[in-house]
Amino acid sequence: MRNQIEFEVSAPYALFTDPITKMGGEKSSYQIPTYEALKGVVKNIYFKPSLIMIVDELRVMNPIQMESKAIRPMDYNNGQKLNLAMYSYLRNVRYQVRAHFEFNHHRPELSEDHNENKHYSILKRALKAGGRRDIFLGTRECQADVTPCVFGEGEGFYDNYGELHFGTMVFGSFYPDETGKNELAIGLWQPIMKNGYITFIHPEKCELVKPVKKMTAKKFGIEDIESVNSLYHES
Repeated sequence: MRNQIEFEVSAPYALFTDPITKMGGEKSSYQIPTYEALKGVVKNIYFKPSLIMIVDELRVMNPIQMESKAIRPMDYNNGQKLNLAMYSYLRNVRYQVRAHFEFNHHRPELSEDHNENKHYSILKRALKAGGRRDIFLGTRECQADVTPCVFGEGEGFYDNYGELHFGTMVFGSFYPDETGKNELAIGLWQPIMKNGYITFIHPEKCELVKPVKKMTAKKFGIEDIESVNSLYHES
């Protein structure tokens, strides 16, 4: 596929919060990353508002293990006091990810920034450098590392495991700047892992979508961003 990158992301801990567990203030992680969390990793490697990052496939390399930790989160609704809570994290995680970018045609004002080859070159350089921003898995305290890899290489724990179903879980958020609709919506799906591999549906094919609230896209103009062409001419 065009404009595709392959990388490995690993961390001591990850927390892809199941929203149901937020009700009591004690968070518990999904067993696998959400599409939105992996999309966030790709955007922290390299981001431009003229691009939409698409996650194609995930490979789970390490066994799925949970660990509970006592956390003292800030209670901002009660005088900024500290609470005591138990968070359930994924432990010793390692994933291979395959992703690509597409141009965001819902932002026609940024069409001058649609330079495919140069964006792809910068994306690969950013990946090789470990990303342009800090990488984390699910929450800010779960710092992670990214390195380029060949997707599918190496031995994974679930290589001969067969199918594993995870039920209905959050797919991701749909913002107006990427959908063209003046609303924020949440998508759900039912992922199936086959021998360690999970193939993501394209966001446009997500059928279980629930609107959350009205929202308009932040306005950008070509004068508000630094052109990829100028970056190339200077380097």
